[in-house]
Amino acid sequence: MYAIVETGGKQYKIAEKDTIIVERLPAEKGDEVELPVLALCEDSGRLTVGDPYVTKAKVIGRVIRNQRGPKIRVFKYKPKKRYKRTHGHRQEQTLLRVEAIQTGR
Repeated sequence: MYAIVETGGKQYKIAEKDTIIVERLPAEKGDEVELPVLALCEDSGRLTVGDPYVTKAKVIGRVIRNQRGPKIRVFKYKPKKRYKRTHGHRQEQTLLRVEAIQTGR
């Protein structure tokens, strides 16, 4: 069984016991979070697509830790104008383990 969930403006295909890195969630280490389900595929091959979410279905995840992603360097310049700027950015992330996919049946 797998599910398509949405969090942080992105969509993820997950199964039970998967570990995923998502945009930072307002939760601490060890907290449980619920993610809305966009689509659900059961073991029998039955696919349920939501409008926009599948009602009564949810994914339960546990926060392993909050972390920061790799540093990204942004370099801007304008040729022949003596203009150049370097900026760095590190995205806040949450490492999440999927505990259960509940179908609501």
